[in-house]
Amino acid sequence: MAETILVAGTASHVGKSTVAAGLCRLLAERGASVAPFKAQNMSNNARATPGGEIGVSQYVQARAARVAPSTDYNPVLLKPRGDGESQLVVDGEAVGNYAAGSYYDEHWDEALAAAEAAHDRLAAEYDIVVAEGAGSIAEINLHHRDLANVETARFADADILLVADIERGGVFASLVGTLELVPDDIRERIVGAVITKFRGDESLLAPGLDALEERTGVPVLGVLPYDDPGLPEEDSVTLPAVGERAVRGADDGVSDEASVTVAVPRLPRISNFTDLQPLANEPGVRVAYVPPAASLADADAVVLPGSKDTVDDLLALREAGFGDRLREFDGPVVGLCGGYQMLGEEITNAALEGTGSSERVDGLGLLPVRTRFATEKTVERVERRIDGVGPLAGASGTLSGYEIHMGQSEPTGDVARPFDGAGAATGAVLGTYLHDLFTNRVAIDAFVSNTFTAAGIQRPAAAAQDRPNPYDRAAALVGDHVDPGPLPVDW
Repeated sequence: MAETILVAGTASHVGKSTVAAGLCRLLAERGASVAPFKAQNMSNNARATPGGEIGVSQYVQARAARVAPSTDYNPVLLKPRGDGESQLVVDGEAVGNYAAGSYYDEHWDEALAAAEAAHDRLAAEYDIVVAEGAGSIAEINLHHRDLANVETARFADADILLVADIERGGVFASLVGTLELVPDDIRERIVGAVITKFRGDESLLAPGLDALEERTGVPVLGVLPYDDPGLPEEDSVTLPAVGERAVRGADDGVSDEASVTVAVPRLPRISNFTDLQPLANEPGVRVAYVPPAASLADADAVVLPGSKDTVDDLLALREAGFGDRLREFDGPVVGLCGGYQMLGEEITNAALEGTGSSERVDGLGLLPVRTRFATEKTVERVERRIDGVGPLAGASGTLSGYEIHMGQSEPTGDVARPFDGAGAATGAVLGTYLHDLFTNRVAIDAFVSNTFTAAGIQRPAAAAQDRPNPYDRAAALVGDHVDPGPLPVDW
């Protein structure tokens, strides 16, 4: 049976996903067979795998470990959809939409059984399972039903590596407090700690590290310098609040005057916004997440991202007047998944997706398309031949990606169908269900070149930034700065 390492945290967003991905790649490079695992994830950034969908972090960690994606890596996924509800996905398949209380009262036993069975299958097949916790392992109100942390540690017989973020301050208090609050049997499993996001002279930390080990008996196995390997983000905590603006990609050395801006409305229920990350990596491209009420005067192109609740996000855009401004916009416009549905003329059976009771909702009206929601959910990896038109004019070849969506969209009038008879395009507007569109070089080159041309700006000569492999960067971050010590591994 495999050894299991649980990468747990003192809080959310402390670097657990990066440490877990680094461990997966590092151990795979050393010849071990490694499987990632997260018993329960809460994220609207998901990926399609054979058999269903999993959270993006476990998909990324599978690539880091050089193993094929599987629903066993993330057997329980909760996808927030607003008003306190989440869609429950078990073993890759959507079960239904539930409030938190209903989930714990009616589906907790099912979720626990699915997680334990998935781990057992992985433990029988691999040498090492690198499990990732969720949020804080010290949430005392949840210890009796903490699937990703407490329950995983117990049923996996895991050694726990505790991760804490020094950037937010109070790192020693966070570590000591966490060690004080976890259940006794879990405390005994914590073999070491890692401090992340450190800036400055590490020698100044030494007295604190010594005092922490003397007080708790838990050694700090490593201090990771502040670095972003470039792994896809798991959730929207890294994005601005709905009413704020933030720009990605401004650190590429290209002046703002020689750059173009791709405006992305910050939807309240945005999902799979990792689709936009490749654009921000292109020299001279600024991806600006803007409030729904923001002007588009400074935008050179607009991309409408995915949404976990297309209907309610569409209503939010319409209420903010975004549709009126978008219809007056004359640059390239792309809608991805939920964004594609919003660009159409109408959505029917809308109550199946939105949290209200409306059966029909008007779209933004930029594409002659009607979307009808049904209870079936599409989750699949796909390849599409592209016949580039509109924002993707000049693109040709085969594109790879994935689809995760409720509902189907059909044209109501004359419109190009550029993706093997799927999607829709007219003029400078294009919609598609294809996630990972911009990870395809022919697609991103066409979109970026057409955006520069429409803006009347010369595109920078470099086709893309020379960025090191993010999995190797994460592995180096862990391998160079963490002593495996009491962990059941070596490097």
